Amino acid sequence: MSLNKVMLIGNVGKDPEVRYLDGNNAGSGSAKVAQFTLATTERFRDRNGELRENTEWHNIVAWRNSADVAEKFVRKGTQLYIEGKLRTRSWTDQGGQKHYTTEVIVDSLQLLGKKSDNPAAAAQPASQQPAQSFQRPAPEQRPVQTAQVADVDEGPTDDLPF
Repeated sequence: MSLNKVMLIGNVGKDPEVRYLDGNNAGSGSAKVAQFTLATTERFRDRNGELRENTEWHNIVAWRNSADVAEKFVRKGTQLYIEGKLRTRSWTDQGGQKHYTTEVIVDSLQLLGKKSDNPAAAAQPASQQPAQSFQRPAPEQRPVQTAQVADVDEGPTDDLPF
């Protein structure tokens, strides 16, 4: 048995480059691919107690519907949650030098952060905002339940669990 799964939360490093496999036309039958980089930053304290940061850059490849979302709503600086799998590929350049790259192939992509933090959402008119399935759901409105206070004083009357 094996598992190849990646989960990332980070910020987009550059606007997505979108290509169509049938050439440069955006025809309905052509497959779309979007490529961009995502930065994840780990913060920690070193032996001397100084705060350090380590930023990893990930090459992201999104196909079809995920590429549509990336094209419409993802820009440099957008915070994303991505689930996918690692894929390493190689090629030989014109000079005969072999190159390798590791990419995250997107299975699921979610926009994070506030709408005002997303450069693409701020630039889009309301009619072109993300579809409902890509927005965070509104928090549920639940009625506040009040407890009857007994005559015995048991401390504070709030119902906080801590």
